[in-house]
Amino acid sequence: MTRSEILEQIKEIFVETLDNEEITVEESTKAIDIDEWDSLMHVLLVDAMEKHFEVRFKASEIQDWKDVSEIIDSISHNLN
Repeated sequence: MTRSEILEQIKEIFVETLDNEEITVEESTKAIDIDEWDSLMHVLLVDAMEKHFEVRFKASEIQDWKDVSEIIDSISHNLN
């Protein structure tokens, strides 16, 4: 799966989980860029991504995420 395919699927997860169709999600997007992306929503997003991509993230991976590109890196790593 390519980075752009993963990003497109992540965008759908964000829209669905945060219940906001107007969210813009790019590789450079950080939690601070999206009002709804607080600590509770972070947990829900992680859960949704794990279910969608059928992967399990390590706590250390999740803590190191600074932006969506690092989420893509983790998903890509876990898929391979």
